[in-house]
Amino acid sequence: MHPAPRALHRAAAAVTVALLATAVGCAPQPEEPAAGASSAGKTCEKGKLATRTGGKLTIATDEPAYEPWFKDDAPASGKGFESAVAYAVAGQLGYGKDKVVWQTVPFNKAFAPGEKTFDFDINQVSVSDERKKAVDFSAGYYDVRQAVVALKGSKAAKAKSVADLKDLKLGAQVGTTSLDYIDDVVRPTRAAAVFAKNDQAKSALKNGQVDAIVVDLPTAFYITGAEVTDATIVGQFENRGGTPEQFGLVLDKGSALTSCVSRAVAALREDGTLARIEKQWLSDAVDAPVLK
Repeated sequence: MHPAPRALHRAAAAVTVALLATAVGCAPQPEEPAAGASSAGKTCEKGKLATRTGGKLTIATDEPAYEPWFKDDAPASGKGFESAVAYAVAGQLGYGKDKVVWQTVPFNKAFAPGEKTFDFDINQVSVSDERKKAVDFSAGYYDVRQAVVALKGSKAAKAKSVADLKDLKLGAQVGTTSLDYIDDVVRPTRAAAVFAKNDQAKSALKNGQVDAIVVDLPTAFYITGAEVTDATIVGQFENRGGTPEQFGLVLDKGSALTSCVSRAVAALREDGTLARIEKQWLSDAVDAPVLK
């Protein structure tokens, strides 16, 4: 006697379920995360990021560390605009001052291609599409303009426009936006003098080797107020394309920390911390004539 069709269907279904159960039981199952396994690098959990050294935050800048960005060439002091910003960002990430390690990295090397030895670098590095090909940037922590500095009473000091700068011998530090402004905005008739350090540019200005130098505006105020007191700020450039030039923290390309650091900077901007730090350390950087 043959089983009824309904009974056959029930039997087949039972066999199928049994086979599936066996297959599932034999198949490799996802492993449960080990107890206490670290989630570093997956979240922005404070103090537990995937940093170069566990439990520490490595921050880099150049040497010497210039004022007003750093005070007395001592990045670890917390004094100076960028030193204060660095520690404020570290605090947002969950790292106290005792957990911050400073490292010296030359300006131009900070955003060159290649793996970095730091978690982030802070050294007046302007965010640009070209630099983004080699490194990551955080959200901008400072809006900046470039300025021209010349000796008082010189021909350069009398410049009122970009056109007035074209026949002058201008200088700037290598790899900087300052140099880009000379080459791309002024387009002088003579090639710009390029210096490895701002100290060399300032010496060249004092010695008459260049007519004027281009630096960021806060640095220009510090140079004319404390270092080359017979110099003056000729004026500042307008932002190209109407977009503010910004300094950003530099991170390794594809760093797991980039989004966390950007969130930290954004939080400091939103709660007014960046504005307070700027007022404390860059208060002398008031308006200067705009060169058009």
